[in-house]
Amino acid sequence: MTSYENLNTIKNRDLLKMMGKVALPIAAQSLIGSSLSLIDNLMVGSLGELELNAVGVSVQIFFINWMLLFGFTSGAATFISQFYGVNDIKNIKKTTGFALTVAGGIGLVFFVIAMVFPEYVLRVFTKFPEVIELGVVYIRTGAPCFLFLAITQPFTVALRATQQTKLPLYASVTALAMNTFLNYVFIFGKFGAPALGVQGAALATSIARLLEMSIILFIVFGRKNIVAGKPSEYFSYGRELAGRIARNALPTTINETMWGLGTSLYVAAFARIGITAGAAIQACNTISNMFSLAAFSVGDAVLILVGQKLGEGKTELAYEMSKKMIIFGVVIGVIMGIGVIAAGEPLLSLFEFTEEGADAAMKILIVYGATMGLNLYNGIHVTGTLRCGGDTKFAMFTEVGTVWLIGVPLAFITSLYLGWPIYFALLAVKTEELVKGLILTKRYLSKRWLKNVIHGLR
Repeated sequence: MTSYENLNTIKNRDLLKMMGKVALPIAAQSLIGSSLSLIDNLMVGSLGELELNAVGVSVQIFFINWMLLFGFTSGAATFISQFYGVNDIKNIKKTTGFALTVAGGIGLVFFVIAMVFPEYVLRVFTKFPEVIELGVVYIRTGAPCFLFLAITQPFTVALRATQQTKLPLYASVTALAMNTFLNYVFIFGKFGAPALGVQGAALATSIARLLEMSIILFIVFGRKNIVAGKPSEYFSYGRELAGRIARNALPTTINETMWGLGTSLYVAAFARIGITAGAAIQACNTISNMFSLAAFSVGDAVLILVGQKLGEGKTELAYEMSKKMIIFGVVIGVIMGIGVIAAGEPLLSLFEFTEEGADAAMKILIVYGATMGLNLYNGIHVTGTLRCGGDTKFAMFTEVGTVWLIGVPLAFITSLYLGWPIYFALLAVKTEELVKGLILTKRYLSKRWLKNVIHGLR
C-alpha cells in the first residue's frame, strides 16, 4: 500500500486495486459456497417441494453454527489484521490458536446436538411431520461438518487476515467440484451407489467439507505458511491476550448468532405458511446468497485493510480509506441487486415449482434485489468498519436490537396473524434494515469506532 501512505495520495484506482486483491478471492470463495448450496437445492428440489422444504429447515442448524464460528473468528480477525500491520507473527499464531480452541468447543456441542436431538431443533422451524422425518436424516448425516468447520474456519480467517485470500479459495473450488459430483452420485444413485435422496445430499456435503479441511491444513502446514506453527506456539496465548480477544469476539459472536437465529426465525415464520411458501423462501435465499455473500466480501476487505492501518496507528488514513470503500461497496450492492432480479426467472426455472410457488418466489427475489444495496451498506459497517476498530459492542446492540425488536415480530405478525402473502411479509421485515442503517451511519460519522486494539500487547 505504499502508493497511498498519506491522506493526500489516496487514489481511487490504487484503493480499488488493493480491494480487488483482497476482496475478489473472498467474493469468489463466498460465491462458490453459495453455489454449493444452490447445487444441493437444485438436485434435491428436483425430487419435489417436500424434499426442498426439508433441506431448507434442516440447514438452519448448520447456518446458526456457521454464524457462531464466523462471529468469533471475525472478532479474532480484528487482532490478526492489526498484528499483521506491525508484522507480529508470534501473536498472529497465538490468536489463531485461541480461535481454534473456541471453535473446537462450538463444533463439538453442535455435533452432539445434531446426533442426539435433531427432531427438537426441527420442531422450531416446521410443524409438518413429513418434513421433520426427512430433516432428521439430513442433520444426522451432515453432523461431521460441525467438526470439520471448527478447524477450517480459524485457519481460513488467519489466511485472509494476513492478506492471503487466494489460498482458501483453492480449497473451496475443490470442495465445490467434489460436492457436485457426490451429490449426483448419492442423491440419484449413480455409478452403483444407492439413491439416498436427501440423505445423499448431506453425505456429499460432509465428504466435501472433509476434503476442504484437508486442503487447508496442507496449505498451512505442508507449504509452511507464515501462520503455521507448533502446538506450543498456537496454545501459549496468555490470559491478557485471550481476555482481549474474548472481550472483542464475544459481542461479534453474540451478534452473528442472534442475527442467525433471527433470520432463521424468519424462515420458521414463512415456512409455517405452507410447504410451497417454505420451498419458495429456501430457493430464493439460496439464489440471493449467491449475489449478496459475494458482495459482502467488501466488509471483509474493510476489516483487513482498514484494520491493518489502525494497527499501524494511522487513524485518519484508515477513516479516509473506509469512506471510499463504503461507496464502492454500496455501488456493488446495487449492481448485485439488479443481478438478482435479472437472473431470478432463469434460475427459478431450474426448480420444480408449482405455478403458485414460482410466482411467489419471483416476487420474493424482487424484494431481495431492491434492498440489497441497503443490506450491503449495513453489512460493511457491522462486519467491516466497526469490527476492524474493535467497536463490536455497538455493532452487536444495533444489529441484534433491530432484528429481534423489529424484524422477528414483523415476520410472525405479518405472515401468521395478518395472513399477508410471503413477499409482502418479507418487505415489512426489511424495515429493520432501514432503522439499522440510520443508527450505524450516526456511529460511523462520530469516529468513535477508530481504535487500536493491540496497544500494549507486543
